[in-house]
Amino acid sequence: MKKHSEYLIVGSGAGGATLARELSNAGKEVLIVEAGRREEHLGTLRDSLGYFDMTPYKTPSTSREGVILWRTIMAGGSTVVSCGNGTRCLQEDFKDLGIDLETEFREAEEEMKITPTPREVLSEASLNMLEASTDLGYTMEPMPKFVDFSRCIRCGCCVFGCAQGAKWTALEYLNDALSHGTEVIYETTVEEVVIEDGKVAGVRGRGKNGYVEVGADHVILAAGALATPVILQNSGLECAGKGLFIDAFVNVYGRAEGMHQVMEPAMALVDHEFHDDGGFILSPYINASRTVRFMEAGRRGFMMPTDKLVGIMVKTSDDPSGRVYPSGKVSKAITRDDRKRIDDGVAVAKEILEGIGADPSSFVVSKPEGAHVGGTATIGTVVDGYLETRVRNLHVCDASVLPHSPGMPPILTIVALAKWLGKALAH
Repeated sequence: MKKHSEYLIVGSGAGGATLARELSNAGKEVLIVEAGRREEHLGTLRDSLGYFDMTPYKTPSTSREGVILWRTIMAGGSTVVSCGNGTRCLQEDFKDLGIDLETEFREAEEEMKITPTPREVLSEASLNMLEASTDLGYTMEPMPKFVDFSRCIRCGCCVFGCAQGAKWTALEYLNDALSHGTEVIYETTVEEVVIEDGKVAGVRGRGKNGYVEVGADHVILAAGALATPVILQNSGLECAGKGLFIDAFVNVYGRAEGMHQVMEPAMALVDHEFHDDGGFILSPYINASRTVRFMEAGRRGFMMPTDKLVGIMVKTSDDPSGRVYPSGKVSKAITRDDRKRIDDGVAVAKEILEGIGADPSSFVVSKPEGAHVGGTATIGTVVDGYLETRVRNLHVCDASVLPHSPGMPPILTIVALAKWLGKALAH
């Protein structure tokens, strides 16, 4: 096992893989420490049980208050199970903090080949949603995606990983980094950072064969907003872990005769018009798996007929009221303001579903969930304007540093931010 590296990156998701690519392409020596494996089988619920963070009973992990928290532990991180949505978010917020990401956004959009979802891949239900939304005075439009639609078979299984390889994932950047000399240690969990005289000196953790210690001149934590703050707190940075947000969402399901949304890319459309003032967005979405619907909506969700299933996700900018503790335990409740945003979005979603012919008596709303966790090491509290902590050469570059809940898919923003940091560190 390698014992020292110039740059050591913890995590290989959107932030970590992008950083590794930038640094290795600039000729730097890079080592990634990844808690998960490089998964070979993707695309089914059964496959995903091996890389989603689950309880011993194979149910999704939750906060202490019972809010479902979807995350993966695997090479490529959450990009592998994302819906492939390539939207810019928080660009002006970062600009106000002195970080101009325009160049990096453009680079990423070109490399990830982001394009609006074509009308040809939409289900009849979503086509009807476009029409019904317009009739109701709302604005539903194609979702920008990093998906090669010529390879997409419209299986609707994006959140289990794409078996066809149609979706861009951080593994593409990771592969490029590997071709330029980056090395990866898999199935190794970093527990703390080694600090000597106020400067980073490496990391300690545990792997398949026990205790691991690796030295480094620079360490960048990109393990995700639930894992990064644990490492920071265990390393003496007690200020980390507060301010957790999750982009809280619910799925609104309904029964419609003669149509369903099973055979289309997940979240193929989006309505952003309520984002700034109402704090939510809307997007057509269903979980075709009865098992997953049972997890999120109980017996009523399970009993919904999949061949007549229509639905809309209501995703919100939730309050940063959660916390991650040094033990890894998570506290996150749905606040009164969160609930209002959710309820306002659900009302519009039901109106649209009814507009396409869904039976109002059939509507089922899932319990609150979160899949975009962030805010646990924000700029100005844990890191400075260069994403560096008070420990010299210890940086953070994942959703932990996001200034507030975007209420929108953050992968493109994290990639742009990692590009920006990678360029700064390389020079």
